[in-house]
Amino acid sequence: MTECEEASSRPATLGVKLEHNATSPGHVTQRIHLIVALLLIAGRTASATPCQFEAQGEGRVAGVVDARSVRLDDGREVRLVGIEATATTRQALTSLLVGRDVILRGTDDTPDRYGRQGALLFIGESETSVQAMLLGQGDALVSAEVADKDCAAALMASEAEARRQKRGSWADPSAIKNAESPDDILAGIGRFMVVEGKVLSVRQAGAMTYLNFGRNWTHGFAVTISKRTLPAFQNAGITLKSLENRRIRVRGWVEGTTGPRIDVLRVGQVELLGANELTGVRP
Repeated sequence: MTECEEASSRPATLGVKLEHNATSPGHVTQRIHLIVALLLIAGRTASATPCQFEAQGEGRVAGVVDARSVRLDDGREVRLVGIEATATTRQALTSLLVGRDVILRGTDDTPDRYGRQGALLFIGESETSVQAMLLGQGDALVSAEVADKDCAAALMASEAEARRQKRGSWADPSAIKNAESPDDILAGIGRFMVVEGKVLSVRQAGAMTYLNFGRNWTHGFAVTISKRTLPAFQNAGITLKSLENRRIRVRGWVEGTTGPRIDVLRVGQVELLGANELTGVRP
């Protein structure tokens, strides 16, 4: 018998022995311990699946309200957390969800100021969230708002795969903006964008830290990080000064007048780009 065959036969052999000695008190206790151990293992396996938060309700999708919100047949409105919309998100949502039964998962079911419940949506018993499906198709962008590290990483991985395969919006070469072309970024003011580039300098002014991508601080693209966000970067093992001369990918809402800015509120908005990592713009 090979080592693998021997290992695979052990559970069955153990079960036979336990059943044979079922009347022995010691073996009854052993059986209970075995059952508890198997339940604990199963629990750990289930919890290891990303984004499997506590169920916060369920329902059938009656319609799509906008590119990030759907209405259930009982009248509730649900906002899909963790993503930002692209030009194709609404149509993709309609195709995926209308008329389907969904489970809402999350850490908090408190409605937002518009009365919408924020949640990750799962179709039926699927272990893959609708958000991950949209990201994997290139029909959405990661918003970086999900705090759970494993779930956030899973969503980012779905987006990264779509980006590598040039699916959906990633088929457009301009989907990722070049930090060296601030006018292109500024043209999208008020929109959620993904920008790549090399941080030329890191400067602090008052309670704000600036990651500058251009030598002209007035007109060049910059990322702003407030003092209250610094502990999150420190907890992630990132010092802002260490980002100088590093290539990064940043995502967020574009602001500014003379020069474009993205205000970083969460660590997940910033990705360090390794030397061998595929980027969307030329170095």
